[in-house]
Amino acid sequence: MIELSLWLAGLFATAFLSATILPGNSEAALVAALHFKPDLGWLAVAVASLGNVLGGLLTVYLGRRLPKAPEAKWLPRLQRLGPVSLLLSWVPLMGDVLCGVAGWLRWPWRPVMLYLILGKVLRYLVIYALMLQWFSV
Repeated sequence: MIELSLWLAGLFATAFLSATILPGNSEAALVAALHFKPDLGWLAVAVASLGNVLGGLLTVYLGRRLPKAPEAKWLPRLQRLGPVSLLLSWVPLMGDVLCGVAGWLRWPWRPVMLYLILGKVLRYLVIYALMLQWFSV
């Protein structure tokens, strides 16, 4: 039981930190967890998703602590993309920037949360599905 808790705590921490500006590789951590502890299954996906979503929301929050974005010629293009761009919040480096920009531009919380959650959770579901198909986890 303790070993299982350690796996999940490590997975959560890695996923959380990976969603901030700190380096990390939550995909590799999830694959390792599913490989060495296949009984974790959906629980591992849920824990990684929760950690990564909370890390992304922390980055959005920190972006909101910055001074309001100045008017600039590139701003309307970014505003036009809006919270939907957070479907890409899982992409390394770019996703961290998108989360910070979402906060900096003060995009509304509900759509930010919706698209951020969708982007991050779908990535882990795809990884799990590939693991199930290729490695019989």
